[in-house]
Amino acid sequence: MTDIEIPDLSLRDGTTIPQLGFGVWQVPDDEAQVATEEAIRVGYRLIDTAAIYGNESGVGRAIAASGVNRDELYITTKLWNGEQGYDSTLRAFDVSMDKLGLDVLDLYLIHWPCPKADKYTDTWKAFVELKNSGRVRSIGVSNFHAPHLEKIIEATGEVPVLNQVELHPYLQQGALREVNASHQIATEAWSPLGSGHGLLEDAVLASIAQAHQATPAQVVLAWHLQLGNVVIPKSVTPSRIAENFASAALTLTDDEMTAIAGIDAGTRYGGDPDTSNFGLE
Repeated sequence: MTDIEIPDLSLRDGTTIPQLGFGVWQVPDDEAQVATEEAIRVGYRLIDTAAIYGNESGVGRAIAASGVNRDELYITTKLWNGEQGYDSTLRAFDVSMDKLGLDVLDLYLIHWPCPKADKYTDTWKAFVELKNSGRVRSIGVSNFHAPHLEKIIEATGEVPVLNQVELHPYLQQGALREVNASHQIATEAWSPLGSGHGLLEDAVLASIAQAHQATPAQVVLAWHLQLGNVVIPKSVTPSRIAENFASAALTLTDDEMTAIAGIDAGTRYGGDPDTSNFGLE
């Protein structure tokens, strides 16, 4: 474990979340245990998984094997789209908790709104029930746009603590981050490094990295942290896991932050939440 301090962000429900975490998207279950154990050893305390990733069991084994007190870890998982609806949500939650080997989850997210199915309001009501029962400390959403947020808030009076969305320097999501902030909803970035689509070869990022004797990935993660985003980079390579963690020690100048703001291209590599109905098509 390093001596790098990861800041905690305060959420609207009075809890806190580590600002830099470890994501396991596209990590097979048998590899997830080893990678997650390594991340915890390095110092990560926020672990982000999802039912559809198929690796909740591997993450659960890593938690059990880590030797780190459960209260020091912050575990997030997500409900998959095909399980949306009140009763099916409650059943799916039990399955996820069994795989993770946990009694209480720190954060549960609706993975996508799936507007075609239009079940996300009933799903959110089940989330509120899970929170009220004490089985989940905090509830939030993923890939929600402003109309989706407004709909569940109006229906229940319960505001998500966090909205996890695709966010990187080529898709900076300024308008959505403002919407989130107006509701005191934290913004969390998935695909924070652009998912291998060439972002890390960008000349602006390369120049800033050279100035700090850092890597472009570290520059991007430092940018996220300075914006106030929660960020969950994924890697199965021990050196990269440590490299990403060390980004918390990097501080960018105002000019560098402005330069990165200038490369926003509105480029979305994942699905569009207004039209995507993954798992239902």
